[in-house]
Amino acid sequence: MTERILCAAVWYDDGKVYEHQPKNIKTGIVICGRRHHNCLLTLFVLKGEGNINKELMGRNSQGFLTSSDKYVTRKSAFSIAKSAGQLLKPETFDPNENDVILVSEDLY
Repeated sequence: MTERILCAAVWYDDGKVYEHQPKNIKTGIVICGRRHHNCLLTLFVLKGEGNINKELMGRNSQGFLTSSDKYVTRKSAFSIAKSAGQLLKPETFDPNENDVILVSEDLY
């Protein structure tokens, strides 16, 4: 089966081990959502911040969750989405994929 991108995700690595995380994540928590800002807001609410805390921004990574239960970076996600035929407008990207990253708006 072809690996596909499922949704936007943010990985917050606080060094702690949590159950039920994507199989390639050993520490920290991955929060999924429709768009990255939804994930970030959820993260900061769970952390008790209420709003996006710019001091915590450096401790997270924005990427995507795949159908094979992996967290991937925006760059890796682009290649997966392209291979799976998920890009809304594939003709708008550099065919050599130079410095290309995926944003959720490229998918839905």
